[in-house]
Amino acid sequence: MPGRPSFAADAPVVVVVGGGIAGLAAAVPLAERGARVVLLEREDYLGGRVGGWPTRLADGSPATMTRGFHAFFRQYYNLRDLLRRADPGGSALVGLPDYPLWHADGHRDGFAGLPTAVPWNALAFLVRSPTFRWRDLRDVAARAALPLLDVSVPRTYHELDGLDAAEYLARLRFPPAAHALAFEVFSRSFFAHPTRMSAAELVTMFHIYFLGSGEGLLFDVAADPFPHGMWDPLGRRLVELGASVRTGVEVSHVTRGGSRRFTVHTATGGVDADAVVLAADVRGLRGIVADSPDLGDARWRADIARLETAPPFLVSRYWLDRPVAPDRPGFVGTSGYGPLDNISVLDRYEHEARAWAARTGGSVVELHGYSLPSDVDADVTRKSLWEQLHAVYPETRAAGVVDERHELRADCPLFPPGSHPHRPRVTTPDPFLVLAGDLVRIDLPVALMERAATTGYAAANHLLGRWGVAGTPIRAVPTAGRSPLLRAIARRWGRNPVP
Repeated sequence: MPGRPSFAADAPVVVVVGGGIAGLAAAVPLAERGARVVLLEREDYLGGRVGGWPTRLADGSPATMTRGFHAFFRQYYNLRDLLRRADPGGSALVGLPDYPLWHADGHRDGFAGLPTAVPWNALAFLVRSPTFRWRDLRDVAARAALPLLDVSVPRTYHELDGLDAAEYLARLRFPPAAHALAFEVFSRSFFAHPTRMSAAELVTMFHIYFLGSGEGLLFDVAADPFPHGMWDPLGRRLVELGASVRTGVEVSHVTRGGSRRFTVHTATGGVDADAVVLAADVRGLRGIVADSPDLGDARWRADIARLETAPPFLVSRYWLDRPVAPDRPGFVGTSGYGPLDNISVLDRYEHEARAWAARTGGSVVELHGYSLPSDVDADVTRKSLWEQLHAVYPETRAAGVVDERHELRADCPLFPPGSHPHRPRVTTPDPFLVLAGDLVRIDLPVALMERAATTGYAAANHLLGRWGVAGTPIRAVPTAGRSPLLRAIARRWGRNPVP
């Protein structure tokens, strides 16, 4: 991006509202270029939905609780670039050997050792997978599946956003087990049932993690609790750069004017700013905009107001008095086990959990249940997750619980069919007010944590460009399929506009 490397003098004041991945991704490059950054975070910790906080267990041990497992895929170029700002050696992440998927009917799949090139990666998966039987593939609707080979952002959204993921899966006519293992895994990554998720999001996810990139579906995990290895070091990096990082501060609204262009209001007063980055979650962003009537125009405000959150999800973490079987993976995705979507054994990879397990002879196990009913009974769901753990790992039936923590949340963005044209972008009607977060539309093949980091970089770049200062390079997997031949076939035979 053209421009001078930093501000020469009279650097602007930029208030970043939200200290999650998106807010940090905006704040760090702005501060590096010399902007006077003030980061305001509602919680007492950084990291947003990937944050963590201290707790003390019943046995007296200090521990860190989080909102659960997160996979740092190798395609998360911008998030990894952000983490390297405070961790240049890359010690914050450690790789897991596979992404295992287990179905209650006995099918098991994994993604380790697959070729990286298209279509050999898909063919190799089909050949070795017990989920796919060759006679089942005769029934697959090839024409409906061809768009998977020719993803192009934003065109794929124009073609498929009006369809929900469940209907698209039905049109593919894949074997039922393949739906659960190979596709529902993607939709549940968005904490949503396929009937409430845009088919375009599902197809783009398949492109990002399988057909559109060479990294595949293997991933890294946090070697330490999220605050220790990631967000606290980034917070310290911001302070070293001269930024002000204030946690436990909730923003109520933003007004125009004051000594600068905006005033950002909190319970303790206002902060004057030349520019504002709103990197809040769905409810936070809707509330701030609703209470800031002079921001944006009517259409933009309506788009913010219509943003939705995904259904509730439950994270249950147990500190057990005995280990799970030694061959249990650090993470396994599950299907067909009631509300249970995955199991993590934290002491397989996280230093804090490993130290506790080594000291006590126990283990630390985490259970996730996604896309729960809006009127979910938390106690009933906890018991169900616990029972399903015994079904998957029978040795846990004999385990005693030293302590447990449960997090029932409902604050992830929802991407329902038909929502793409209305999703807010990084830029807004005011050139010095920008948005960042995984709820924000950006026409690149990115998702989840990587969308948060990418929009944060894009928000910072937009503001820096307004001031003639160079921004940060943004990377993404290719915006189209990697095989020209397969793309040509898909375009010739696969175009079937959604009614």
